[in-house]
Order: sequence, then structure tokens, then C-alpha cells
Amino acid sequence: MKDNVKEIARALYDSGCVKFGTFRLKSGLTSPIYIDLRLLVSEPSLLRQVAQALAERAGELPFDRIAGIPYAALPIGVAMALELDRPMIYPRREVKQHGTRRAIEGTFEPDETALLVDDLITRGGSKLEAIETLQAAELVVNDVLVLIDREQGGAADLAEHGYSLHAVLTLTELLEELAASDRISAEQHHEVLAYLAQNSD
Repeated sequence: MKDNVKEIARALYDSGCVKFGTFRLKSGLTSPIYIDLRLLVSEPSLLRQVAQALAERAGELPFDRIAGIPYAALPIGVAMALELDRPMIYPRREVKQHGTRRAIEGTFEPDETALLVDDLITRGGSKLEAIETLQAAELVVNDVLVLIDREQGGAADLAEHGYSLHAVLTLTELLEELAASDRISAEQHHEVLAYLAQNSD
């Protein structure tokens, strides 16, 4: 891992974004680790670091617009857009029954390429739902970019549908840095690694 990514890993733990215990995930899985990147809105310097790391990865990919998934990825996407000076859109979770009734907020043209951005990935379901909304508006999606890949089937789910996943950090790498910096115990490290071995790609 690059030094800036190691620094992000440590800062995520120090800011309370990484928690250990017993948690039920949106995917339905039960996990001994929970990563809450919604807290980044209260940590502007860390949000900037995250956006810079994501922007660096995004620089390797062809796209016209950043497409952030509500809700956790919206501040991340905005920070990336500012970092890259690139436009952003976002697919709504639900279409309002008043006003413009748009399924996608922001401006775009048909056949433009959208880089789908989210905070993390466990399974691919929510990403595929967002891609479906974007494609229904005649946008092209090839790549999904996240800060953290939990390594629990998300990459395979996306690949099965023809999309490529890109991540700044894997959960394994995050754990390695937290253990190396004495932020978690050997027992915590081994517990999550054992969980991953049972629930991995």
C-alpha cells in the first residue's frame, strides 16, 4: 500500500469509521467489523484525503461524469468532483412525485460514460441497481470505484454483469495496517480474517 493509503486506513479507525463488534450489514450478512463512511462528512481533512486517493484511481479510468450513489457516496463524490474538476450526477433512490421527477440529478448527455462511485462494496446489488438507472437514461457504465472492497463477492457480482471494480483499499489491507500500527489486537485481526475466509469472493 502507498503511504497515503496507509494513513487513510489509520485515520478511518481513529475517527470511528471502523468499528468492531457484531453488526448486521445491508447485504443481510452478519459481520464482526463495520465501516461507517457516513462519518466522513464530520471529518473534512480525512474526506479530502479519501477524495484525493479516489481521484488518483479515477485518473486511470475513462469517464465523462462521476456518478455517486446516495447517500454515503454523495459527499465523497462531490469532494472527488472538486478534486478532479469533473462534473457529478447521482441516481436517486426514489423518484419524487413532484418537481422535475428526475431519476438522475445533474446534467448529462446520452452516451456519456459515468464512473459509478460508492463508499464501499460487500455484494453488488446496490451498484447494479444504480447502474440500471443510469443505463435507462442512456448513460454508459463500465467501471465502479469504491474506497473499500470488503472482499465478499462484490467484484464477482459486478464482473458477472460485465463491470470492473476498482478499490483504493481491500478489507484485508485495512486490517493489516490497523494490526501493524497496534490499533487492533491480534485476536481482532484473526477474527475478521476468519470471517472473511468463510464469506469471501
